[in-house]
Amino acid sequence: MTNAKLPRGFTTAILHSDRDAAIEHGALHKPLHLSVAYGYRDARELAAVFQGKTQGYVYGRQGNPTTAALEAKVNAMEEGVATVCFGTGMAAIGAAMLALLKAGDHVVSSQFLFGNTNSLFGTLSGLGIGVALVDATDVGEVEKALTPATRLVFVETIANPRTQIADLARIGDLCRARGIVYVVDNTMTSPWLFRPKSVGASLVVNALTKYIGGHGNALAGSLTDTGLYDWTGYPNIADSYKTQKPALWGITQIRKKGLRDWGATLTPEQAHHIAVGAETLALRMDRQCANAQALAEYLAAHAKVRAVHYPGLAAHPQHALARERFRAYGALFAFELAPDIDCFDFLNRLGIVVSSSNLGDNRTLAIPVAHTIFWEAGAERRAAMGIADSLIRVSVGIEDRDDLLADFAQALAG
Repeated sequence: MTNAKLPRGFTTAILHSDRDAAIEHGALHKPLHLSVAYGYRDARELAAVFQGKTQGYVYGRQGNPTTAALEAKVNAMEEGVATVCFGTGMAAIGAAMLALLKAGDHVVSSQFLFGNTNSLFGTLSGLGIGVALVDATDVGEVEKALTPATRLVFVETIANPRTQIADLARIGDLCRARGIVYVVDNTMTSPWLFRPKSVGASLVVNALTKYIGGHGNALAGSLTDTGLYDWTGYPNIADSYKTQKPALWGITQIRKKGLRDWGATLTPEQAHHIAVGAETLALRMDRQCANAQALAEYLAAHAKVRAVHYPGLAAHPQHALARERFRAYGALFAFELAPDIDCFDFLNRLGIVVSSSNLGDNRTLAIPVAHTIFWEAGAERRAAMGIADSLIRVSVGIEDRDDLLADFAQALAG
């Protein structure tokens, strides 16, 4: 009999990752560690931990054993060299920008962005960081926007809410050739459907609140360094963080400047919720994607629906790209009602589907996009992103497919 570790699949690895290292009292889950501070019998060891010479914990704002266990889990999912967790997905994105950019630097981003990310880039512009928003479905548009000061390119795998898909691999090739950090937000696909490392991503964002957590009961975000970027060529790394191996320079600066200094800490309670939810990621996503495909096909054929935006439909502009890159087409779609149907009245007729702004929940959620999550962007910005006033975003859950179809059918009939 042997305890040698055999190759493991995605879900098996997540389920057993906590016990890959020593775990207190043989627990199956990493226990909650609620202490804010950590004491050392040897003051020299305390100093060594502060200086990064020894592994350990110094203060809860920079992490704790419960969060570290989640970081290891996400890192394995994304096949990274290191992962840092944050209080929210937006905190993770903000931390990367705060830690890696300076006034005078330049960012190129997809123009098809989550509303809060769009708002963040507006804030960066006000701080002296140049931001170019382009149609990232075409690598040529990204290349035209590059300047000598461009430090970072940012895209989402599937845009929220209109589901445009960036030219992921070609943008990765471009960034590698130019020595530019390539940040890919993998929230909409999750590591189960897609690994951005496969297209050359330097850093991977996951809003863990969404599909990885899955249950709508915890906020969290993460940044994973894939190990593909050569940080020795990046001009903004502080000398104090170059004591690590070069592969860890970027993520160390993100942990110190983006997490420690900015304070966007993930609490152990939230980390525990996310870690438990992650165990069923693959099972949930398979069900959600199948439900989304069925609903999108039904709505695309309905006379009272003007348009459906979902990568799983052959008419989607990036359908072939999604088929090539993703395990499935995702669990989110958006659709536009016929002009004579009021989107609010339609949403109010739904019985199972909940009017809510979250996504990635086990429950199916829907929201009128232009009037809520993209209201602040303004009419001009919404028009540039293709967001019609009647656009409804649907985050599909794990309900029985026939119940969802029947709910949409009765709401449309009304």
